[in-house]
Amino acid sequence: MPKSTYWADAYLEKRRRADEAMRLIRPGQRVFIGSACGQPQALVQALFESAGKLSGLEVVRLMSRETAALSSLADQTQDFALNIRTIYLGASNAESIARHKRFITPMNMSEVPDLFTSQKLPIHVALVQTSPPDDFGWMSLGISVDVTRAAALSADLLIAQVNSNMPRVLGQSFIHVNDVDLIVEHDEDLMTVPPGSASETAARIGTLIARLIEDGSTLQIGLDAASQATIQALSEKNDLGVHSQFITDDIMHLYSQGVITNRLKGFNEGKIVASAAIGSRNLYDFLDNNPAVDFHPSDYVNDPFIISRHHRMVSMNVARTMDLTGQVEVEASALTFFAGTSGIVDFVRGAKRSPGGKSIIMLFSTADDGRTSTIVPLLNNTNVAVPRADVHYVATEYGIFNLFGKSLQERVMGMISIAHPDFRERLFADAKELGLIGTERTLGEAVRGIYPVKLEETMAVEGEEVTIRPAKPVDERRIQEHFYSLDKDDIFSRFMHEKTSFPRTEVESRSQIDYVKDLTLLALVGEFGFGRVVAVGECMLLPRTNMAEVAFSVNKNYQGKGIARRILRKLADAARENGVFGLIAYTTPGNQAMIRLFKTLPYKVKSAFDGEGVSLTCRFDELA
Repeated sequence: MPKSTYWADAYLEKRRRADEAMRLIRPGQRVFIGSACGQPQALVQALFESAGKLSGLEVVRLMSRETAALSSLADQTQDFALNIRTIYLGASNAESIARHKRFITPMNMSEVPDLFTSQKLPIHVALVQTSPPDDFGWMSLGISVDVTRAAALSADLLIAQVNSNMPRVLGQSFIHVNDVDLIVEHDEDLMTVPPGSASETAARIGTLIARLIEDGSTLQIGLDAASQATIQALSEKNDLGVHSQFITDDIMHLYSQGVITNRLKGFNEGKIVASAAIGSRNLYDFLDNNPAVDFHPSDYVNDPFIISRHHRMVSMNVARTMDLTGQVEVEASALTFFAGTSGIVDFVRGAKRSPGGKSIIMLFSTADDGRTSTIVPLLNNTNVAVPRADVHYVATEYGIFNLFGKSLQERVMGMISIAHPDFRERLFADAKELGLIGTERTLGEAVRGIYPVKLEETMAVEGEEVTIRPAKPVDERRIQEHFYSLDKDDIFSRFMHEKTSFPRTEVESRSQIDYVKDLTLLALVGEFGFGRVVAVGECMLLPRTNMAEVAFSVNKNYQGKGIARRILRKLADAARENGVFGLIAYTTPGNQAMIRLFKTLPYKVKSAFDGEGVSLTCRFDELA
C-alpha cells in the first residue's frame, strides 16, 4: 500500500470500514485481539461476521469478556473456522472457561510480549483500539497496553480502531499512524466494569492485611473483592505508591485522597505505573493525559526484576483454593477478566525480593455458601498457579499466616489455624493420613477458636516495636524457645518450682487455645511470622468459680518496660467481656514485681499467704 510522507495524509489513505478491513484477513492466519477493556468491539464483531467464510483462523487473546461469541463459533465449527489461543493461567472452574479450557496457553505475563516480538508465535493480523492521533501522529493504546503493544508492533497487518472515547494514556503506550496499515474510525463506549461491593468477609480480610502494609509501600492490587476491600482499608496510610498490572477505581480514589503519592517508591518515583485499566468511565477520564500515570507493556510492568527494585513492594492477589502445604489455585472469573491470569507469579516473586517487600495471597475460607472449605489437604488434578515455595503471606478472614521458611508440619498447623472452624478437624485428620504432621499431634481448643484480631496492639519500647497479640497454634515452638531463654529465678517465679525442661506437649496447650476459656497473649519483636517471644501472659478459666487464673513470664531484657502491665490489662478486659467474674494469680512472696503488677488493675485486690505462696484475687464488680 503506498504511503504518503506526511502522516495526516497517510491517515486519510488508510481509512476503511470494518467489513472492508476484514476482507484482507486470509485463511490460516493468526489474529490478535486487543485485551481487556481496550478490546476493539467493532472490529471483533466484524471478525465474527466474516469468520464463517474463512477456515483455519487462530485468534490470540487474553482472557476477556466476549462481546462477540468467538468461542461459540469455534464450538459450532469444531474449530474448523477458527481456533482460539487464550493467554491465561489459572483454575478452569467458571462454566464458560471450563468449557473452553482447551484454548488456554499457560504463560507468565512478563514473557508474553517476547513470544510475539521474537516471532516464536508470529502475529499475522492485530486488531487494536487507539485514541485519535495527536499533532505528531502518535495514537495511544489507552487502557490496554499490556501485551497489546508487542502484538501490534510485530504484526504483519495492523488494523486500528480509532475511538475518540479512548483516553490518551502516557508512558510507553503509543503507536504511530505510519506503523498502522488500516484505520477504522468507530466511536463506541469503552468496556467498563463497575466496582463491586465488598462483602463483610472481604472487608475483614482487608482490615487484617492493612496491618501488614507500612507507610511508603508500593502496591500491586488484583481485580477482586478482597483486593479492593484491602485498598479501601488503606485510607489512613501515607505516601503509598502503585506498580501494578491493573489500575482500578479504588486506586484512583486513594490517589485523589492523597494516600497514593508515589514519592517513596524508590523507582519510577512520582508515577503510577501499570499496563492496563479496568473500571468505570470516571477512571478512564482520570487517566487521560495524566502526567502522574505511565503505562508500560507487560514485559516491563510484570518483570520480577523491575518489581523488586521498588521499596516495600506489596503484592496482593486472591486465590480460589490453597492446600495445607501452600500450593495455590487462582480464581478464573469471566466477570473480573484477569483474576486468574498469569501475572500473579511475576508479582509474587518480584515482591518477595524487594527491600521490605511482601507477597500476600488472600483467600475466603469457604465457598458454595459455606458448604466447602477453600483450604484443602492437597491440590490434585488442577492448575497450580503459585508453587508452594513461592508463597509468603496467606490471609483469610480468620487471620494471617507467614509460610516462608516453615516446614510442612508448621504449614499444616498454620493453614488450619486460618481455615473455617467447621473444617479444621477434618483437615487435621487428613493431614495425619497424608503424613504431613505427626500422629501424636492434637488441635486442642484451637479447633473452634476464632482469632480475636481486636486484641492485637503495637507499642514502642525504647525505640523497638513490640507486638502484643493472641497466641496461634504456629507459636508453639516460639513459646517453647521463650521458656528455655528465661533466667533460673524467672522460671521459679513463673512455675513455683525449679524447671529445666519444657516439652512440646506442655507448651502445646498454651498455643492451641479457644480465646474464650483459655487465652494466651504474647509480646513479640521482629518480623511478622518470625518474631521472637519476649513475654507470655496466660489466662485460664476455672469453671467451678468462674474466675480466671493468670500467669506471666517476661524475658529479663524486657522487664520493667510496661509490657506485662499492658498484657495483664488486656487479659482482664477480655475475661470481663467473656463473662468471667474476676482474676486470680499465684506467686512466691519474693515475686514483688508480680504483686505490684496485679495491683495496677483498677479493681480491689485481695492477697492471702498459705505458708508457701501468695494468692492474689480481684473481682470485676469491685472497683478500687
